[in-house]
Amino acid sequence: MNANQHIHDMVATKGRVFDIQRMSIYDGPGIRTTVFLKGCPLRCAWCHNPEGLVPETELAFTPALCAGCGACLRQCPNNAHTITDDKHAIDRGRCELCFACAAGCCSAALEQIGRDMTVADVMAEAMRDKPYYDESGGGITISGGEPLLQFAFTKALLESARAHGLHTCIETSGFGATNNITELAPITDLFLFDVKETDPERHQRFTGLRNDTALEALRRLDAAGGAILLRCILIPEVNLRDDHLQAVAALARSLRNGQGIGITAYHPLGNGKLQRLGIEYEPRCSNEFTTIPHEELAHLAQRFRALGCEQVSIY
Repeated sequence: MNANQHIHDMVATKGRVFDIQRMSIYDGPGIRTTVFLKGCPLRCAWCHNPEGLVPETELAFTPALCAGCGACLRQCPNNAHTITDDKHAIDRGRCELCFACAAGCCSAALEQIGRDMTVADVMAEAMRDKPYYDESGGGITISGGEPLLQFAFTKALLESARAHGLHTCIETSGFGATNNITELAPITDLFLFDVKETDPERHQRFTGLRNDTALEALRRLDAAGGAILLRCILIPEVNLRDDHLQAVAALARSLRNGQGIGITAYHPLGNGKLQRLGIEYEPRCSNEFTTIPHEELAHLAQRFRALGCEQVSIY
């Protein structure tokens, strides 16, 4: 294969994207464009992006936006929509995800979640903000879902971003294509590596899988020279324990290419997204998780510093 053919194949590679967020400031350094890919092997009880869980396209419905015009009833070939007494209901058992209803919705109450895009499609959107990247030291971040599940697309997108002179990041939990993660080290400037729970049994309880695979991916990535920032969501009902903080700090100190720790709090935005997708989700701990105030996060950052981790940020 010649160089031109390789470039053509790289740019033409397709992935399934559920959102592209411009002007992002929390997904790596500077101002960034974050590309969210569908599909995730984990089922975190606190998931913030449930629209990224399954690889398939989905239909989202926002009742507050519905104008009650009945266009969806006329468009749907399977009579999955009903409007009674100004209440719009969807029989998702009838829905075959043709998205004719979304195409005909005049109020954007119905929306297709997930679209197939080529690397060139994504880069065309990302490059619109190139001046902001250059000024702020930003670039492109691939998130999800779990980007490793769409490995070929993730790799091709990183290669294209590098060819365009952009700083590159991946946000990953380390699950999926673990054997190949080292291939991404030379083309990724920073890995935002999620550490959800350090105890393997509790990790399985709250995410559905043990953390052995993720830790192995982390070790391989560090050995391959990947720059790694550990990202930790801290939730009182899940992992706000000093033994967990100590374990995260020890993990950070063990990395030869570690770039510090980033901590954040749970927020309930995922609950509304679940409702839009028609999913009833039962957390493994309780029906509600507690959001840690910023002041407490600042104290926790100090605790990490006391444990020997100088670089600690709140996002």
